[in-house]
Amino acid sequence: MALTKAFYKPRIIDQLIHEKLKTFGAVCIEGPKWCGKTWTALNHAESVIFIGDPQGNFQNRSMAQLDPSLVLNGKTPRLIDEWQEVPAIWDAVRYQADQSIHKGQFILTGSATPQTKGILHSGTGRIDRIAMRPMSLFESGDSNGTVSLQGLFGGNLTPQETVSISLDKLIYLTVRGGWPGSLGAELKGAIDIPKSYLHSVIEDDLTRLDGIKRDTKKIRALLKSLARNTSTLANNQTLINDILEFKGEAIDPNTISGYLDALGRLFLIENQLAFDPNYRSSTRVAKMPKRHFVDPSLAVAALEISPEMLINDLNLFGFLFESLVIRDLRIYAGANQGRVFHYRHHSTGKEIDAVVELADGRWGAFEIKLGANQIDRAAENLISIQSTMLKSNESRSPQVLCVICGLTNYAYRRDDGVFVVPITALGV
Repeated sequence: MALTKAFYKPRIIDQLIHEKLKTFGAVCIEGPKWCGKTWTALNHAESVIFIGDPQGNFQNRSMAQLDPSLVLNGKTPRLIDEWQEVPAIWDAVRYQADQSIHKGQFILTGSATPQTKGILHSGTGRIDRIAMRPMSLFESGDSNGTVSLQGLFGGNLTPQETVSISLDKLIYLTVRGGWPGSLGAELKGAIDIPKSYLHSVIEDDLTRLDGIKRDTKKIRALLKSLARNTSTLANNQTLINDILEFKGEAIDPNTISGYLDALGRLFLIENQLAFDPNYRSSTRVAKMPKRHFVDPSLAVAALEISPEMLINDLNLFGFLFESLVIRDLRIYAGANQGRVFHYRHHSTGKEIDAVVELADGRWGAFEIKLGANQIDRAAENLISIQSTMLKSNESRSPQVLCVICGLTNYAYRRDDGVFVVPITALGV
């Protein structure tokens, strides 16, 4: 019997974990703290040890530091929570998995990526990594999921009227984010939780990550700049200029790169890479990624803005809404072994907000718009880009053209073939 917690809300990633445990000796669930990794892992585990448990003066951690193999004994799958606090656990798990023909022996969870110098072996073939994010709207119960992302790739969408949503509610969902502990929170609590999260990262997590003491004022300025540039192609120089403007202090390019690396290792930021339909193109690695926090609530917290301020600045909220949709698309696409990119045509400069590419190579083009009054123009853009690709003999054209909208309550397929889907109807 798994150690499932009472009131556990099933996650989309549950099915993937179940499948991976049948294939690999161990799985490692990685993602930001508070996103629900431990409860999800317990849903699949038969025994557990919490490395960060303070009981007995952190005796579990001390025991693991003395001999990592001592924490491996227990009914399988055995959950080792926050393994990164003792990086040598990775090698112990890898070795144990290598010595047995049995699959699904261990589940590791981690909210930070330790320095690789503490890990002797990559774990390839023994330990498979699984990315976990905060909840999508479908997982939190704020989308009914009646429109399947996978179904769209099969051309399937039943025209339907969905539950209407107000601008205030959409802003609340963005401010609240997908943190399991925020579900059902009043507005003030929904605002305070992401703020507390960032404070904890700045004052504690960044130092615990690698022992390096960083300038907290510049970190806060960097977070504010990243938030201001959410869903844009801002380069590192733009971030440097912002910090100079915010704090009146210069910051070295190597320092900014180091800060961004640290934030990435804490799974706080997750950039959206560039896409090109030609497999051998350099675009996927050469062009600028779009900037995103792992959850849009963190951008709101970093900017220290209120819902009222967002109502008065719908341009800013449009970027935050786009980031919310990207979060959800990543979760839905991941369940279908897909990935999410952005696209910009090399000669015309025309852009696609999100590209979902499936494991079999099929891909779809998605425009993300806040208001229903933007649907026509977004559909025209998608059709124009598809036509340009066909004329220039691109190797692959999109299988799906879709506008994901915030403030609409109808899901349908237009006469021009473009799907229109409310974000509150989208699911796996």
